[in-house]
Amino acid sequence: MKKLILAVSLAMFAAAAAHAAPPAPKAQGIEGKDYKWNAQEGEKSEALKLKGDKKRGEEAYEVCGACHLPSGAGRPDGTFPQLAGQHTTVLIKQMADIRAGLRDNPTMYPFAATLTDPQELADVAAYIEQLCIPVEHGKYDGKDLDKQLATGKELYEKECKECHGQNGEGVKDKFYPVIAGQHYKYLLRQMTEIRDGHRRNANPDMVKIIKKYNNDQLVAISAYQSSLVMPGNMCKAKAPAKKK
Repeated sequence: MKKLILAVSLAMFAAAAAHAAPPAPKAQGIEGKDYKWNAQEGEKSEALKLKGDKKRGEEAYEVCGACHLPSGAGRPDGTFPQLAGQHTTVLIKQMADIRAGLRDNPTMYPFAATLTDPQELADVAAYIEQLCIPVEHGKYDGKDLDKQLATGKELYEKECKECHGQNGEGVKDKFYPVIAGQHYKYLLRQMTEIRDGHRRNANPDMVKIIKKYNNDQLVAISAYQSSLVMPGNMCKAKAPAKKK
């Protein structure tokens, strides 16, 4: 009951914060000729140099849990991504980019804006990174599953594996995100937005790769990516319910 009350309270706070927050700033992103995908400057640079405190990060994360869930599992329908186990570098970059207006996310902005300083960015990121990656997440459940996975694997290993890794582990020091355990619908939405030029803080190298893919190919790649797991980083499978 306490957990239910907390969840309802956080959801009400989330709605109020989103309604009351000022509009997000708008910085020049990938559409600008001077855009630098990962410029190390401002609070992002400061946060990356700091050691995050997981205990303080847990407290700061409570408001995030209203959308991303206390476990960091996000939502299988793709509205909110799975965060647990993500690299601190990636988390700090994305939060800083949203705060600076480099990434458009009207829902997230009011909450990212409440983080007070680079230290709090580092704290929240440190807490999220150590969470186990949920085993149960949104996977592709459409037609021709085996065919989609086979096609997606071929495309992934050809052009995605170099950055995102064999098991979707990403590369922390290069800011390449973990994609293992990520929801299929979220992956598909983000890749579509990157391809179509709507993700303004996208990596230009990824844009070049993904630009040539049609919708069917993006579906296949997303289906395969959502099937990836990282040995040693996934949550333990839940024990089957005992029969009464």
